Amino acid sequence: MNENISADMFEIVSNTTIQDAQIEGEAIGFFKDAWLRFKQNKAAIVGAVIIIAIVFMAIFGPMFSKHGYRDQHTSFGALPPRIPILEDFGICDGSIEMDLFEADLETYGDAIMRIKEEYIFTFKGKEIPKVIADVNAYTLREAEDYYFVFGTDDIGRDLFVRLWRGTRISLLIGVVSVIINCIIGVVYGSISGYYGGTIDMILQRITEILGSVPFLVMSILFIMVLGAGVASFILVLVLTGWIGMSRMIRAQFYRYKGYEYVMAARTMGVSDFTIIFRHILPNAIGPIITQATFAVPAAIFSEAFLSYLGLGVQAPEPSIGVLLSEGQKVLTTTPHLTLFPALIVSALMLAFNMFGNGLRDAFDPRMRGL
Repeated sequence: MNENISADMFEIVSNTTIQDAQIEGEAIGFFKDAWLRFKQNKAAIVGAVIIIAIVFMAIFGPMFSKHGYRDQHTSFGALPPRIPILEDFGICDGSIEMDLFEADLETYGDAIMRIKEEYIFTFKGKEIPKVIADVNAYTLREAEDYYFVFGTDDIGRDLFVRLWRGTRISLLIGVVSVIINCIIGVVYGSISGYYGGTIDMILQRITEILGSVPFLVMSILFIMVLGAGVASFILVLVLTGWIGMSRMIRAQFYRYKGYEYVMAARTMGVSDFTIIFRHILPNAIGPIITQATFAVPAAIFSEAFLSYLGLGVQAPEPSIGVLLSEGQKVLTTTPHLTLFPALIVSALMLAFNMFGNGLRDAFDPRMRGL
């Protein structure tokens, strides 16, 4: 080695300090990243707003009326909708279309709002003049001081109050049943997917047996035995409603239980309970939330379907299905009794589906656009 080499013999070419690039901005977590993606989905935001509005009205809507959901005014039976501002424009003004003889016009008096058509009715060779007129049902029933914005049913109960009360019952049945289904499905699917083998085979055969029983037959049997009520409906929806959630959780556990961090935790002696609920299950939070969101409208629709068949909650408690079942009996004479419950249940189905699609895309970007 040459010992005559000194520092003076070297020349500095550049004194630039090489450093790692500084990361600007704060770190974004999983849920914040999902929220940022969710906000970009306009349809999902609209769905969320509709859900919030319906839930708000289901809770506070009955308070906006001075009538109770079971109050009966037999003299106000089957009144059409009447809304204060819209009635000035001839919309929802409390009128009903009637076929009248001209001789009856004086009998109806001030209740006649407008004559739409005049024609001749022939009966046994005699020509009888008749008219088609809009008659103010509120004036006819001496209810000029009342405003029933959704009208009344055949025994004079305020449909506005009953509809929001029924929406509250339907949402309660749907949300509670979905929460219970999620708890059962998560625990059942976690055990089945984590342990696998014989345990998984036995548990999956049980779900196949339960899933093979027709839902309608099982629902009718349980409601006949337990009686129609909120608790009975929730039990019916819980009997097999957790199977879909358990299968999804099982698939997630088969996906994640072979990862290195799970094997490392098992090697270090971490208990199965901790591995299941602390290390693996958090990875399935996104799919759980998404599937639960889709399950709520399905539960509401199931309740409406059973109530439509006459297996609804017991009177005088209403639900959306009960109101639809009552309304379809008089659909041709008082269509508003079916129209408004149908609009609410349709809005719920559409809103929850838009909201669920937005959550699916937010939690799993790979599903975006599918």
